[in-house]
Amino acid sequence: MLLEADVTQSRTFIRFFTAGSAVLLLGYFIACKSGSNNVALSGAGSTFVYPVMTRWIQDFSQAHPNVQINYQSIGSGGGIQQVKSKTVDFGASDTPLTDQQIAAMFPIVQIPETAGPVCITYNLPELKQPLKLSPEALAGIFLGNIKNWQDSVIARDNPGVNLPKTNVVVAHRAEGSGTTNIFTTYLSAVNTEWQQKAGKGNSLSWPVGIGGKGSEGVTGIIRQSPGAIGYVELTYAQQNHLPTASIKNQAGQYVQPTAQGTTAAIAAFAGQLAQDPRTPIVNPANAPDAYPISGLTFLIIPKDGPDKAKRTALKSFIQYVITNGQPTAESLNYAPLPDSVKQYDQEQLGQLTADGQPL
Repeated sequence: MLLEADVTQSRTFIRFFTAGSAVLLLGYFIACKSGSNNVALSGAGSTFVYPVMTRWIQDFSQAHPNVQINYQSIGSGGGIQQVKSKTVDFGASDTPLTDQQIAAMFPIVQIPETAGPVCITYNLPELKQPLKLSPEALAGIFLGNIKNWQDSVIARDNPGVNLPKTNVVVAHRAEGSGTTNIFTTYLSAVNTEWQQKAGKGNSLSWPVGIGGKGSEGVTGIIRQSPGAIGYVELTYAQQNHLPTASIKNQAGQYVQPTAQGTTAAIAAFAGQLAQDPRTPIVNPANAPDAYPISGLTFLIIPKDGPDKAKRTALKSFIQYVITNGQPTAESLNYAPLPDSVKQYDQEQLGQLTADGQPL
């Protein structure tokens, strides 16, 4: 017959053995996992490109189940900062880095990945047809000079339309945003007052309006605010069943935001893009089909990295994006890259290395 002390000691040993076995099994599992060929990549940045980036990652991961990619939609400015701090493997920005910014960083490559329209969306349920806006009207709204939807400038763009007597509520991005850069580059190109008072960039001091975090935040403000207007990537407006305005281009045509309209804008700047893909493609001349608020988006990638397996997987993913991933982009309202930009991308991709050695 066992003494009570012996029973207690036995139970303690069993608990210790069970816990120890669990630790050993966990260690074995971790060792096996680390010895596998799984690769984890991380990226961050543009909300503009987030809808197609999600699809690209999903499709690529299905074909390469050992590669896991996590992308954070935090805005172009945030993506650039995370690349600088080396906390991600790649960033995405609707604003390319300038020569001065590149010189201040470690070596990077910039690869245009797609292009698309920045649409102007609004909350005016009384209107049964798309709103038309000229550059004068759009700049006046975002400057705060136009305060009501029955303003005469808007009325001239929409003859015969019964505009609502509703105050204008402007929504804009609150954080550093490449989408903001494209939109304000356009406003600066078409309106001298805007250029002098506000200018262009990822971040600026807005004359009027409410700031929202990401394209998601701007869309949310517009949905919740009668009379609201703002700028987002087209997919966000479509997913939230919000209308988009037709914008008057230099040829005098009111054009809806579409991939085809962006393709026409790219074609208008074909010569400049062949020389430098960072060339803005807003407000093209002699392009009646072009949507005037369009822009290219870019992947920003460290030129070198220590992990060959990760670098090889990253190169493979980018190769997919700029080739087989282009039709996917077009299906989601983005414009495919022209051949000259694709050739540039291949040259940039060939510069990637791992620990100084070519991939």
